[in-house]
Amino acid sequence: MICKLHLMILLQALLITFVACNAPPVPLDDIVIEKTSIPEECVRAVQSGDFVRYHYHGTFPDGKKFDSSYDRGSTYNVYVGKRQLIEGMDKALIGMCVNERRLVKIPPKMAYGKDGYGDTIPPNSILHFDVLLLDIWNPEDKVQIKTYYKPENCGRTIEVSDFVRYHYNGTLLDGTLFDSSHTRMRTYDTYVGIGWLIAGMDQGVLGMCVGEKRIITMPPSLGYGENGDGSDIPGQASLVFDVVLLDLHNPKDGITVEKLYVPETCQRKSKVGDFIRYHYNGTLMDGTLFDSSYSRKRTYDTYIGKGYVIAGMDEGLLGVCVGEKRRVTIPPHLAYGEEGTGTEIPGSAVLIFDIDVIDFHNPSDTVEITTFFKPSKCDILSKKGDFVKYHYNASLMDGTLIDSTHNYGKTYNVVLGSGQVVLGMDMGLKDMCIGEKRTVVIPPHLGYGERGVDGEVPGSAVLVFDIEMIDLEEGLPDGYMFVWNSDITPDLFTEMDKNLDGHVDPVEFLNYINHQVATGKGKLAPGFDVGKIIDNMFSNQDRNSDGKITADEFKLKDEETKEHDEL
Repeated sequence: MICKLHLMILLQALLITFVACNAPPVPLDDIVIEKTSIPEECVRAVQSGDFVRYHYHGTFPDGKKFDSSYDRGSTYNVYVGKRQLIEGMDKALIGMCVNERRLVKIPPKMAYGKDGYGDTIPPNSILHFDVLLLDIWNPEDKVQIKTYYKPENCGRTIEVSDFVRYHYNGTLLDGTLFDSSHTRMRTYDTYVGIGWLIAGMDQGVLGMCVGEKRIITMPPSLGYGENGDGSDIPGQASLVFDVVLLDLHNPKDGITVEKLYVPETCQRKSKVGDFIRYHYNGTLMDGTLFDSSYSRKRTYDTYIGKGYVIAGMDEGLLGVCVGEKRRVTIPPHLAYGEEGTGTEIPGSAVLIFDIDVIDFHNPSDTVEITTFFKPSKCDILSKKGDFVKYHYNASLMDGTLIDSTHNYGKTYNVVLGSGQVVLGMDMGLKDMCIGEKRTVVIPPHLGYGERGVDGEVPGSAVLVFDIEMIDLEEGLPDGYMFVWNSDITPDLFTEMDKNLDGHVDPVEFLNYINHQVATGKGKLAPGFDVGKIIDNMFSNQDRNSDGKITADEFKLKDEETKEHDEL
């Protein structure tokens, strides 16, 4: 009995198992969604009424493919929730994010039902879709702007009709790069607000300042619309631009001048026709250095207002003081225009110059003399031919010290008007008395000219000398190197001819002149080499250059023609 009962229980269990294993599948009443890939960030999810672009594979439960957007090489583009899709897909897309991937199972009643779809989908088919969402937008969408960097100083922003230079990366909403100015290694240059850009970009860059970085997202209605742009931008695609603004100006702009430093005293300001020496750093609006006089270790030297420099610089250098520092911003139409200068200065670039004015002068300038001390007794004044001794400090207009006699512990000694100093110093030393102190400003055409003195005085430099007259010895009349202080001996030639051989040799001549000077009967021009003066006097008397003077050759100064300079 017990064995029969166990057998009946075993047979019943086997029957139940057989029925369970061979039962028909439970009907699918609703879609089943499996999220196979979810992006880290989901800025926006699909809502009813949105337009979407997505790729998909469509298969039956056994894995057999019935359709694929990938095979057609284009996304499926459609509105959600407007009965443009089968009911199950309309429902499955709600809540999806861009770059999200879903595996969706759709029952027949939410797909093609009992009728199927032609020869492709049999009646009462369950459909599987592997969906990858690439884009979402809504007809109500506008341009979206996200600024992720803005400079502290934002003095000017883009307005309609401005011309701008910017870099960008252009991507689709799923991150696919379709274009980049960086890869071309040149900015995108255009006017804003006059139809040169797609509408979304025209709107998206307004209000930007140089250095600002923005993400600009636009729907296709403000981008390339239904047709897209070639193979890179599909139709109905949202566009995302990562933009950094490098430059902006307006065709109506003039230069702008910012005075960074102005000296307390400014006796003179530059004007048209002046010659100026200045240092500068030249940068683009984004701070990129394109040139610097400092790197060359020499000033930039030019005339103002004569067209030797770009128009904006010609204007920016007007009205400056020596020692002034200013920042000059120059729009491209007053600089290097649309072409630029090759690799250093791009076309249509705004230029910024930080300028330090070293000196300037005018070709019509003469020596400027300012006496800041004069003794109460100042009767004897220096003149041409006088031998003067003076101390000086020499500097450039910006105060850079060039030289000083005080460093050597001795005066500088010259004969005025003899060409021993630059012409401007000759002029500045005249009409001084012993003890007088002056400041003498010498323009380069009366100083060391365009070449200057290598390693000491820059070319075309204005020089400033602070002078103190220490001593003054009166010179001889113009044209004389020797004069008599007493009556001349009637038989001068015989006195010189000590050995009475009928001629005077160089030694006899030298000894005689030195004796006259030593006894006070004669005077040589001060400040010159005595030996050279006497040699010159002898040569002038030795008319046939035979090394001796005869009585017939010998003549006094007042008996001589202008070609000779002697007794």
